[in-house]
Amino acid sequence: MAAPIARGRTTRRYDAGTILLYAALTIFAVAFLLPFFLMLSAAFKTADEIMKIPPDLLPQHPTLRNFSYVLSHAPFFTWYRNSLLVSTSVTALVLFTSSMAGYIFAKFEFPLKSTLFMLILVTLMIPFPVIFIPSYLVVSYLGLLNNLLALIIPAAVSAFGVFMIRQHIAGIPNDLIEAARMDGASELAIFRMVILPLSIPMLAPLGIFTFLSAWNDYLWPLTVINDVDKQTLPLALVYFNSTHAQRYDLVMASAVLTIIRIVLIFLIFQRWIIGAFMLS
Repeated sequence: MAAPIARGRTTRRYDAGTILLYAALTIFAVAFLLPFFLMLSAAFKTADEIMKIPPDLLPQHPTLRNFSYVLSHAPFFTWYRNSLLVSTSVTALVLFTSSMAGYIFAKFEFPLKSTLFMLILVTLMIPFPVIFIPSYLVVSYLGLLNNLLALIIPAAVSAFGVFMIRQHIAGIPNDLIEAARMDGASELAIFRMVILPLSIPMLAPLGIFTFLSAWNDYLWPLTVINDVDKQTLPLALVYFNSTHAQRYDLVMASAVLTIIRIVLIFLIFQRWIIGAFMLS
């Protein structure tokens, strides 16, 4: 009589290489997460606890006074509003310009099409310091210095976004577009009802990356923004650190308030972010 076949949970076997890989990834994960853990822990400590030697990993007497002090003595809500306004506006403009330009370069024929597209690709190779001064002069000529529009308008078009969306739209079958034209749809209707829905898998990660990039931008806002009430969070964090350089408890609390939105965005959209890396 044949032996009965074992049912239920199967045992997964790992070879030595797989075990070493997981061990290395675990070490790297701990190394990257440790600074964030220490920052979060210090945000709930008193100044004396932070300076204690040897230090404690966890606060012995957790307190929320650091957060209440930061929120009451610094215009954090204004800085949040500025960062949210700039990041949202830049993201919306980049998605619109990238999808529109990508559709044009992918599905239309016009003179110098290849040349213009190559020029767009060439801009990806130009480092930001090269165009830093010309961009500043243009913004100054337009009278936008010390204005949030100086952070939005120069970032409204992304060469990488145009390239990425163009590559995606080029893979959409032309039969769908021709069928819509035969039904009497205008080019704008085709773009809105055919191209955009089919481009969501690429537009979503592009929007997330653009939002994070605009949110974390530091050098350009530092150059064109002067007033405290018009600063974004990266500038505000540096300003707060300079005024409370010896209060590490307050500095850590302000840092936690600054990055908490980015962490939430990653947790909510991590599937899209990982998918973007897979697509790229």
